[in-house]
Amino acid sequence: MKMHVKDFGVLSLCLSAATLAAAQQPPQEEVKIDWNKTILVSKSTPTLQVVTNPMLNPGAPIHDGAFAALKSLGADYVRYVPWLPYPKVAVAELEAPTKEKTSWDFTYIDPVTKDFLAATEGHSTIINFSTIPAWMFKTDKPVEYPKDPDQVFWNYTQGTELVDPTGKQLGDYFGRLVSWYTKGGFTDENGKRHESGYHYTFPYWEVLNEVDFEHNTTPEDYTKRYDAMVEGIRKVSPDTKFMGLGLAMAGGNPKYYEYFLNPRNHKSGIPLDYISFHFYASPAAGEDLNGWQHTFFNQAEGFLTTTRFIISIRDRLSPNTKLDTNELGVILPNDNAETADTRLTFNRIPERYWNAAGALYGFLFIELSKLGVDVIGESQLVGYPSQFPSVSMINYKTGQPNARYWVLKVLKDNFHPGDKLVATPAGAFGSSDVDIQGFITPQGKRVLFVNKTNTEKTLKLTSEFQNASSLTVDEGTGDNPPRKGKVEGAELKLAPFAVSVVNLQ
Repeated sequence: MKMHVKDFGVLSLCLSAATLAAAQQPPQEEVKIDWNKTILVSKSTPTLQVVTNPMLNPGAPIHDGAFAALKSLGADYVRYVPWLPYPKVAVAELEAPTKEKTSWDFTYIDPVTKDFLAATEGHSTIINFSTIPAWMFKTDKPVEYPKDPDQVFWNYTQGTELVDPTGKQLGDYFGRLVSWYTKGGFTDENGKRHESGYHYTFPYWEVLNEVDFEHNTTPEDYTKRYDAMVEGIRKVSPDTKFMGLGLAMAGGNPKYYEYFLNPRNHKSGIPLDYISFHFYASPAAGEDLNGWQHTFFNQAEGFLTTTRFIISIRDRLSPNTKLDTNELGVILPNDNAETADTRLTFNRIPERYWNAAGALYGFLFIELSKLGVDVIGESQLVGYPSQFPSVSMINYKTGQPNARYWVLKVLKDNFHPGDKLVATPAGAFGSSDVDIQGFITPQGKRVLFVNKTNTEKTLKLTSEFQNASSLTVDEGTGDNPPRKGKVEGAELKLAPFAVSVVNLQ
């Protein structure tokens, strides 16, 4: 590039303007945490969901690695969802019973379910067999499903009106399903006993999933089905607590909350222990990391606003009902697009994306904790091409945990209900690009830093941070565990989308 003499004058003016602007900027403030001002005591537990798919089947390439990671995590309130794309793994009675026979079959359901329950042994789980048998709905013709249990089938949930409007058939089905796992078996519609030998405990049961996307379910329909299922399950598992709604679009239809949370709309004695709802950031096609850094967090701010409205409705109608945001993540455009080589979808995802999505979860953990949300769940353990690869917490090519998993691991190991969240004065770190929260835990003072941007950020620290230990997940750690470090000097550098916990004691 050639530069003419007149260009030097323009360059000089530009440099002078830049120097003046820099001089006018206030000096970077130190990160100051007010340890004497508690803003609330945490109720929040970070966790994840496990959704069934063929990669979790025994013998699948990443089966062992995925379940080892789940066991190592040691999380509570882990959500387990056998769901609609794989009817033979999600539905235990695929054909309507006749006087001659029934079709109860757990051949493809038991192996993954047993592996899940083994990996979460000693920890609480939320079970959600989310798919109602298709024959329970009125349809023009029977719903045909693949013979291959691993073949994806997205059109199983047909029909809108139950064959049995009382819901008793629905409640009986789920009661028998739960009895299979908790009471050693069940007696079917024809009086025949089916033995399983299982005596698991199901502390929590979530009633269906994303009903706003299935069967054109109205709030009134869902409430009746919830009551029927709770009645059926409580007969065999009386100590189980229940979770309702599981909405895909948290702010799509406020009537779900208004109707469902009103005890007058339920049968007498039906509990409203929890409600749940979901959020996935959804960037536009063509965006890259520079766009994602805005889209992810701007959409998350909208979700937080929605959550405040939900809390307001909850507080008015059923204040003792707890909250679970049990699907949090990102779904990239064309996530499930079919390609000649399904690996292309995964390979198009840049490595730093996993850090961006991990940072989003870290940010949501801070902000939802401030709102008093009880369970904050990341989605999901395993995804892969054709099954939402961008939500995966496991590298489907290697079976190793990725950055999204390690962010959850850091949060789960360092922060728990009962911790005190303390005041972090606005502007203490000079920018909204980094979210910071101080916690007083039984183990000492800890500070969570989340870089929300695609650029490195440098923070000025007070002397109390000197020699503090740190755990950091960033692009440098890749699919490896968090990097251990120590704060040295008066600054903390955070790589793009880094999540770091600094332990002051």
